[in-house]
Amino acid sequence: MFVTAFGVVQVLLFGYLYIQITGFDLERVDDWLMREHAALLRQPPQNVAAAIEHHTTIDPRGQFPFALFDAQGRRIAGAYTGDRPPIPQFGKPFSMRILSTESVSGSPARCIAERLDAGRVALQCQVTRDIDHFDEELLHALVIAGVAMLAIGMASAIAFGTAAVRRLDKLTASIKIVMEGDLTGRLPLATESDEVGRLVMVVNRMLDDIERLMHEVKGVCDAIAHDLRTPLTRLLASLERAQRRAHDPADYRAVIDDAIDELHGLLRTFNALLRISEIESGARAASFVDIDLAAVMDDVVELYEPMADEKSVTFDYRRGDCGRLSMRGEPNLLFEALGNLLENAIKFTPHGGHVRIEPFREGAAFGIRIADTGPGIPAADRQSVFRRFYRAEESRNKPGSGLGLSLTYAIAAMHDMSVDILDVPLGCTVQLIRRTADRERLA
Repeated sequence: MFVTAFGVVQVLLFGYLYIQITGFDLERVDDWLMREHAALLRQPPQNVAAAIEHHTTIDPRGQFPFALFDAQGRRIAGAYTGDRPPIPQFGKPFSMRILSTESVSGSPARCIAERLDAGRVALQCQVTRDIDHFDEELLHALVIAGVAMLAIGMASAIAFGTAAVRRLDKLTASIKIVMEGDLTGRLPLATESDEVGRLVMVVNRMLDDIERLMHEVKGVCDAIAHDLRTPLTRLLASLERAQRRAHDPADYRAVIDDAIDELHGLLRTFNALLRISEIESGARAASFVDIDLAAVMDDVVELYEPMADEKSVTFDYRRGDCGRLSMRGEPNLLFEALGNLLENAIKFTPHGGHVRIEPFREGAAFGIRIADTGPGIPAADRQSVFRRFYRAEESRNKPGSGLGLSLTYAIAAMHDMSVDILDVPLGCTVQLIRRTADRERLA
């Protein structure tokens, strides 16, 4: 298909060049004939024969045969051999073959004729043998060039096609490896500058995400098995103990109350997992409205102030001059995300500690920054704390399921935001930040 398309374009191009070049030569001959014709017609009738004879004397090679014929078609003057030939038209150039001693079929020529007085006819010609020879050589050169270019095009098409097929074979083999279960396999990337290279990059990124998600699923399953085994074991032990030792309704009621508390905790864990899955699927994005992130933070601070007062933790809530932090979002989810961050700050800040909440705007970025004077999060754990059920050593003695930051992370991703744990010398500073403008503003 490539060679066919290339050949059609080549034929059209070479045909255009051939027509233009040969047409230019004929135009040049016709211009000369018209000038000579006009000069002959300006001669007095009695001087036409002498002018033609004079022209014959200055054309010894006979390249420009002129002739004057009488009313019966016999030659009166000039170098033209023979009687008057058939004239297809008068006053305009035409092509014909004239008698020649060098060729049986005659020589090609461009001529112009005109009727004169007493039935006489003047004929002026230019032999175009050299021009025709040039046209033949030009056509021959174009044909050779065309064949050579088609051959080169065919060879190039075969070479590039073979390389493309080999590359696709390698990609297919790599895809089969991934399909057989090796999620570490990646497609070979030869270059990033072509369409296949860009496609390979996208597919490899997709495979990275799939591998990450599969590890996360396995990690979640392991975490669920590990974290839920303890409350289920406690629940089972409590029921078995009641079965063996309880003697009155009060003992059974106490066991039932403990079992209900354990089951409520399990339900909260499963509900949190379901909410994270729902948020990560983007199902809540349809309920986005225009909100002010700083106003949402106002409500969060108002809700958690009593919790901070109970622990003697002081709040430093600085609205500053950042103004309205406008964005598209789901206010209830953002309230929950900010509430999780503030609750963690209060939970891990010791009695008499300090928590600072600050809405900010830095260029095109804006968000909420929460800093506390607690023990902080080690640098090695700052990415792991967003995994489901992950709990650092410092927080294992604190109540919780290890899903709060995972939920916050999912809500932030849903709103094109990120949760950053900053490197500070004292305590922990976490920020919920949006670094790009709203999708609607970009559009």
